Amino acid sequence: MCESKRMALIKAFQAVSSDVQRLHGPVVCGYRSFEVGDQRVLQLDTYGSSDRQIPDKISQSIQLDADGARELLKIIEVAFPGLTS
Repeated sequence: MCESKRMALIKAFQAVSSDVQRLHGPVVCGYRSFEVGDQRVLQLDTYGSSDRQIPDKISQSIQLDADGARELLKIIEVAFPGLTS
C-alpha cells in the first residue's frame, strides 16, 4: 500500500452520534512534528497490536496543521472539562 493512502490531513472535525460505545484495545501512538514548506504538521501514527499479523506496523496515520490542532484542543476541553485549567 502506498504511504500516502494511509495518511489523512484532518481539515475539519464533525460531531457524530453512535449507539456503539466501547473501549478499543490499547496500542502505541507515535508522534512527530515537521514542516512542509511554511506549514507545521503534527503526525500521529498508531501501531498494530501484538496479536495482529504484522505487530508494530503502522496501522493508521493522521496529520494536523495548526488550525486542526486548535480545533482538536477545543474538542478535548469540551470532552474533558477542567483538564487544561
